[in-house]
Amino acid sequence: MADILVRPDWDSYYMNIAVAVSLRGDCVRAQHGTVIVKDHKIVSTGYNGTPVGSDYSCGATGECPRALDLNAEHSKGDYDLCWATHSEANAIIRASWNDLTGSTLYVTGQPCGGCQKLIESAGVARIVVLDRTEEYGSES
Repeated sequence: MADILVRPDWDSYYMNIAVAVSLRGDCVRAQHGTVIVKDHKIVSTGYNGTPVGSDYSCGATGECPRALDLNAEHSKGDYDLCWATHSEANAIIRASWNDLTGSTLYVTGQPCGGCQKLIESAGVARIVVLDRTEEYGSES
């Protein structure tokens, strides 16, 4: 008898890629990865990290500006202190409007309020956050 091949479903497949992308993140608090897919084509990826050429990489300095501010309300998402651009934003800025409209975004962590607005404004139709899926509008 032949072995039965077990293949991941599409959401698991793309989420596994997002997990691999997250390993490039240079945040000392959490590494996140994002994959944007349209018509089973990966159109963009992103991970949380400091802007290109920045000397303020958390990974390089070993310091988190949010952790250094004793007055920061981290549980409330005080991300203005963060040096990094979030994975969702990095993936969105590297994709075209046509690729974003009606796409699915896979991300390894819950988007902050700012990224949530950005995702919706970019025309993303569906978001998958590890074990949760949300639909936005209608897929075109």
